[in-house]
Amino acid sequence: MKTTATQAKRPFVFINMAMTADGKIATANRAVSSFGSKRDIEQMYELRTSADAVMAGARTLDLNKVLLGPGGERFKKMRQRNGLGDYSLRVIVSGSGTINPRAAIFQHKFSPILLITSKRASASKLKSLRPLVDDIFVSDSNTIDFKKALEWLHEKWNVRRLLCEGGGELNAALFRASCVDEVNLTICPKVIGGRRAPTIAEGDSVRHLADAAPLELKSLRRVNSEIFLVYRVKSNAAH
Repeated sequence: MKTTATQAKRPFVFINMAMTADGKIATANRAVSSFGSKRDIEQMYELRTSADAVMAGARTLDLNKVLLGPGGERFKKMRQRNGLGDYSLRVIVSGSGTINPRAAIFQHKFSPILLITSKRASASKLKSLRPLVDDIFVSDSNTIDFKKALEWLHEKWNVRRLLCEGGGELNAALFRASCVDEVNLTICPKVIGGRRAPTIAEGDSVRHLADAAPLELKSLRRVNSEIFLVYRVKSNAAH
């Protein structure tokens, strides 16, 4: 495990996503969001073994019953070889604080759960969530200040490497905040199509190509019909 970027105040942030050949991460109705192979799933758990914390958006957790867990004894041993404990911290992101209190992640208390939200989260929502999480970061505005949120993770919770597993809106927000250092992509041999099917970075696009996040290919490998790509985000190389 090696982090190439040196952050003074925030974790090294790396994204992991599987997408179809036409760039979709789910169907338009979000009913189908898992289409990678067994090897792709293993890749997800392997990446988790190098992370102090794993982060996902509330919608991803609600729709997919994700636990953000280590994935069994084999991967726990990999974490130990990487100098980490058995479990990573689990981070939920929701600007409105809208997450089902009965979501699967709250039914499994193997590691601390942290919530990142904003002033849009009502007092009643936060009250219902406080017993379920171990700590909450609330941005001072109606949108999440990811730079400050990541500083909080780094300073208070000692997060040095943060793995983000989507969805697309969370990924896009991190890119807009210039807080992404690496992107891991699995290209799966399927085509979903459709204007409304989500991609790895949702929401408003950049107005000019010059504002797009520049990537540099670090590695490429093929396993059967899937392609596994790792990109470095060039604009953040100095962090």
